[in-house]
Amino acid sequence: MSGSGDAVAPRADGLIDDMSAAEPVAATGARWEALSDRVMGGISTPAMTRETIAGRPAQRLTGRVRLENNGGFLQMALDLDPERRPVDASDWRGLRLSVIGNDESYGLHLRTTDVARPWQSYRASFAAGPEWRTLYLPFESFAPHRIEAPLAVDRLTRLGLVAIGRAFDADLAVSRIGFYR
Repeated sequence: MSGSGDAVAPRADGLIDDMSAAEPVAATGARWEALSDRVMGGISTPAMTRETIAGRPAQRLTGRVRLENNGGFLQMALDLDPERRPVDASDWRGLRLSVIGNDESYGLHLRTTDVARPWQSYRASFAAGPEWRTLYLPFESFAPHRIEAPLAVDRLTRLGLVAIGRAFDADLAVSRIGFYR
């Protein structure tokens, strides 16, 4: 491990979750959670379920993203380590995820030990169409959002799959997510 002294390494195969554990537990032992703009006065309401979609077990986020009251997001988030220690992914190129959705654009947001405010993150966007597709999001594709520090992949703490920024009906599912080399 080449990063922070208190960081832990990902699993040897890079897997974060393959939806094989009981909901809402990930393969790492951490737990998925649904969040929304309600934490800041918004009125978007998320629903998160574990279900089989087109033959694959998946974690699914649905709901209506609403912009009223300074709102505008739904999210299913996962700490990368069940003990909330940072994860050193510096030996990996990025994140691989298998997704299906409703032909909308979504975001994958990362947090590190440098992130101090709820609105800060490192963001990459992707499209989720009506058939399962595996996406590769290299760490270089994540842009800092409201934070000056560059993405420290040796101190990752959390990821979020996010419907954000405009009013729309969200329907996003992931069947597998992990690091890739």
